[in-house]
Amino acid sequence: MKKLVISTGAGMSAESGIRTFRDSDGLWEEYPVMDVASADGYRRNPALIHKFYNERRHQLVDCRPNAGHLGLVDLEKDFDVRIITQNIDDLHERAGSSNVLHLHGELMKVRAIDDEDCVFTLDRDHLDTTVTTVIDGHYVRPHIVFFQESVPNFDPAVNIVAEADVFVIIGTSLVVYPAAALIQYVRRGVPIFYIDPHPAAVPDGVEVIRAGASEGVKILKERLATLF
Repeated sequence: MKKLVISTGAGMSAESGIRTFRDSDGLWEEYPVMDVASADGYRRNPALIHKFYNERRHQLVDCRPNAGHLGLVDLEKDFDVRIITQNIDDLHERAGSSNVLHLHGELMKVRAIDDEDCVFTLDRDHLDTTVTTVIDGHYVRPHIVFFQESVPNFDPAVNIVAEADVFVIIGTSLVVYPAAALIQYVRRGVPIFYIDPHPAAVPDGVEVIRAGASEGVKILKERLATLF
């Protein structure tokens, strides 16, 4: 099977009702980014960080995978699909995708403050955490890669991209690094598609599908059928 590697950003989940950060009505309008998504912010006010991600979790449980998520699952019939996502939601998994790598962490998980490899999945009936929450003897923090922290899954993502027979980018502004650099690791001659209703500038040879995630994945499936 051909290996289809898909890099997804906030636009992948926007149709599911997940509020993005950078849109005109995005979360940054309410919360300064460095207060709620940076290592310095966590050190200054961990209670605010817990509150912010508690709110995000409660929002997420009311959301459902959209047709774009489901379309990527359907592609597994014909391709070895690997998803690398910047999103911290679990909509790819809930849609049924088999192989998902999260670059920026996972909203429904927390990790021990004293051991970053000690990760816990939260029960959907107990979504809230505070600075005093203890799980299995550990104080915990959101399992999120904050600004000013390294991205542990970037090297595994590079390895996946380097093996791609087709590379697809969906719903990302291509300005968040290191994720935006993944396109640089695609082998020469490998087809690249970029799905976004407001696409950023891309290198020559990238086929742009100017559409949202659901419509864009539908078009992508048609294009892939002509290639293979």
